[in-house]
Amino acid sequence: MTAHDFYTLLDAARLPPIEGWNPPFCGDSRMRIARDGTWFHEEQRIARPELVRLFAGLLRKEGDDYLLVTPAEKLSIAVEDASFMAVAMTQDGTGLTFTTNVGDGVRLGPGHALRMENGVPYLHVRHGLEAKLARAVWHQLAALAVPRAGELGVWSEGAFFALGPAA
Repeated sequence: MTAHDFYTLLDAARLPPIEGWNPPFCGDSRMRIARDGTWFHEEQRIARPELVRLFAGLLRKEGDDYLLVTPAEKLSIAVEDASFMAVAMTQDGTGLTFTTNVGDGVRLGPGHALRMENGVPYLHVRHGLEAKLARAVWHQLAALAVPRAGELGVWSEGAFFALGPAA
């Protein structure tokens, strides 16, 4: 793959096939993703949304490590909580779709499960990466909760996702 092909792939609004890339580890990117989903490089906020989306497309998790991966190199990145924030949610006849702060649409279902940790909801996005639900989205989701077998939760794509115990 040439550099031109690589950037064309990214510009096509598709995610690059990073799961197939296994370059050598090259060091630390000096980047981090803050708890609120803000991206930083050398402690300077990355203000351009297009640049954040570009980097987000290169992000994956291996074990406990977060990495930025290209065909030629692999760099570590610090993630304070979750890789992304779920900033919007829509509901249709069969389920719920979340939109992340980097523009990804994620359909809640068996392949994109919701988990709760200490009362905080996290949605699986891709490559071991999760989105923490923003407070407003969490409230919107909680308003849809229904009881089932002693738990409150939501249905999406035929699967039930528990949010907590029913009172």
